[in-house]
Amino acid sequence: MRRLLAFVLALGLVGTAAELLLLQHYEDGWQALPLVLIGMALLVMVWHAVSHGAASVLVLRVLMTVFLAGGAIGAWFHYRANAEFELEMDPSLAGLALLKESMSGATPALAPGTMIELGLIGLVYTYRHPRLARVSSPDVRRQEWDA
Repeated sequence: MRRLLAFVLALGLVGTAAELLLLQHYEDGWQALPLVLIGMALLVMVWHAVSHGAASVLVLRVLMTVFLAGGAIGAWFHYRANAEFELEMDPSLAGLALLKESMSGATPALAPGTMIELGLIGLVYTYRHPRLARVSSPDVRRQEWDA
């Protein structure tokens, strides 16, 4: 199951990076941040694949936590950009009407949720990872080879 999670995470990272590049989601530093995080995650996954220590698991766990925060911040940026645009079009919008128009605006407000999803997959992958086991027993060593 752990290998399947790693495959799904890698596939999601590559697919999301491709989509962001095709959308030219790198006009400014904030827009490039998801691409930087994805690049870092792919590098850490390669490191994790070739190493047998716990450090790569811990770094991946921290990075996936950053993905969660980045996704939430990205959703806020997308919403805010849509709200500003909607208010320029109709300054009388407020409350639920503004929320509705902003959530369905030109910039997909929930698209950064993909970063949250990838972060959660990565955190599930690292949960109780065998490389983090403190006790070295034959069962733990056998699980390490299966991971």
